[in-house]
Amino acid sequence: MNIHGPIVLLLLLLAHSAQAAPELNVGALYDYLDSGKSTLLKRVRNNGDTTAFVKVSVAELVYDDQGVAREVATDGLPLAQRGVVASPARLIVPAQGTQAVRVLYRGTRDRERYFRLRFIPVLPESSDGFAVDAQDAERYREQLKAGVNLLAGYGSLLFVRPGQVRFQTPVRRQGGQLTVVNEGNATVVLDHFRQCSTPNQACEPATKHHLLPGRSRQFDGESDKVHQFELHEGENHQLMVLKG
Repeated sequence: MNIHGPIVLLLLLLAHSAQAAPELNVGALYDYLDSGKSTLLKRVRNNGDTTAFVKVSVAELVYDDQGVAREVATDGLPLAQRGVVASPARLIVPAQGTQAVRVLYRGTRDRERYFRLRFIPVLPESSDGFAVDAQDAERYREQLKAGVNLLAGYGSLLFVRPGQVRFQTPVRRQGGQLTVVNEGNATVVLDHFRQCSTPNQACEPATKHHLLPGRSRQFDGESDKVHQFELHEGENHQLMVLKG
């Protein structure tokens, strides 16, 4: 009995049905709202071959003294109590099309704050704010029902910097160990972070690290190698190459 034929056919059917779904791209995974700015435009691209009905959700991240984040939902709060408002909160993004979401910050700027934005494809209902009637909603559901359908959500993080930003980031390397301290009041970024035998030669895979205000990070290494990365303090980017 040839079992390979049915398996191949099943895989082809699954691949075809999996393609019949929205495929979102929300752009940058990290966004930064500088002091003096209160709005941000996020573009949501649908690379799939089916219209995407997308709900936009906002939650605030609150960090404790140990640096552990607690997520606080804000969608159900009155507008006056929300730190961030996303408008519109419902998107209809056609296949191979793009829609824009305007993110508005309404809170105080006495300290840095952090928000998670989620873009969640959903199956529409006639009463959930997408302005589709019951027949259109049912046709859409039937279109996606055949085979395997994955409606994957996507998220990004928003850093809202304080009104008066102050950067101070001492960096020290000794015995191969690198220590970075954020003594300022806004998050700094260690981008393209890696250890190399010599600058730009025989390097480890690059990583990216966010260092919140009042936090420090230690990175182990070898004394005969170098740590190199781009230190992002707001718009100021500085290449750092440290050894010792």
